[in-house]
Amino acid sequence: MGVVIYAGSDRGVVAISENGKNDWQLNERIFLPGWEVTQLALNGSGQLIAGTRGDGIWLQTDKSGEGRTGGWTKPNYGRPGPGKVHCVTVDPFDPDTIYVGTEPIGLYVTHDGGENWELLPGLRDLPSVPAITYPVPSVEPHVRDITIDPKNRDVMYAALQVGYLGKSTDRGITWKLLTGGIDADVHTLVIPPEKPSRIYAATGGHGHRLGETAGKALYVSDDSGETWSPMATEFYQDYAVPLVMHPNDPDVLFTSIANGPPQWRRPSGAEARMIASRDGGKHWQETKTPFEEIGPEFPGAITIDPANPDDVYVCTHKGHLFRSRDGGGSWGRLPVDLSKVGGLTDMMVFRA
Repeated sequence: MGVVIYAGSDRGVVAISENGKNDWQLNERIFLPGWEVTQLALNGSGQLIAGTRGDGIWLQTDKSGEGRTGGWTKPNYGRPGPGKVHCVTVDPFDPDTIYVGTEPIGLYVTHDGGENWELLPGLRDLPSVPAITYPVPSVEPHVRDITIDPKNRDVMYAALQVGYLGKSTDRGITWKLLTGGIDADVHTLVIPPEKPSRIYAATGGHGHRLGETAGKALYVSDDSGETWSPMATEFYQDYAVPLVMHPNDPDVLFTSIANGPPQWRRPSGAEARMIASRDGGKHWQETKTPFEEIGPEFPGAITIDPANPDDVYVCTHKGHLFRSRDGGGSWGRLPVDLSKVGGLTDMMVFRA
């Protein structure tokens, strides 16, 4: 059985396939060309969802009968809906319900798979939101991630850049701001399926560089986001984006850490490291990856094969792809070059 990886990038979606014999090939076709694809997700029908920064939500269709190679459709074409999408979350209790976070800060929901969208104004109405700024002039403050409590669909969290995170207990209608000891630049949130009071967060280290927080890039909360404790402070890097939990063992976490983006311009670059925890974030170890072969790059996308969780994939922001066959113990570079499709933002693995 072969593997198909779909990767979102700042120029569209690309597919990388393997035929079961370690023969890898990059599909030359770019899907949704010209759009920055910020996140990929799956709906209840197994359709791939792509969030674009500028043209809302698209669904991959398969009218050819040849697997995941069909065209794409915009379900709400000609009707109001989200525009600059930064994150996509499918409700695990109802896969026709999809939440998206946007730029500028906004929250939309659909209950029919994307044909009709409703703006939920409560997040935007938080008193702190008008004062939020973003350091990149071409990008406005936005919702970076949305995570739903795996035991209670009424409870959800939204990472704000750069404005901490919000919590809702009524499915996104009303919100309160959570700031208790966490960095303000929240990137990614992960919740263990059987322990929803625990939340892991990857952040941009904004507060660390300003001397405002005790932590660096990674944090954990054991009281549903009210207070936070730093993780992995023994590493000097203070910037993280991807944070992935093993599908069968929630104590196993993978992330990448780096110097903050201002330091990327230095000769040493991001000085990125892949690190993993196997005890729920108490201890972290560097997983040796062959990044030294390609120079200073940041591993910005990590994904685990759901059918074979020992297979972990990571792609750098310049398009170099690596795989571990032993749960992150050792790594090898795959013979595909994604550099021509721009910076990679997200990946999903399927079995063909």
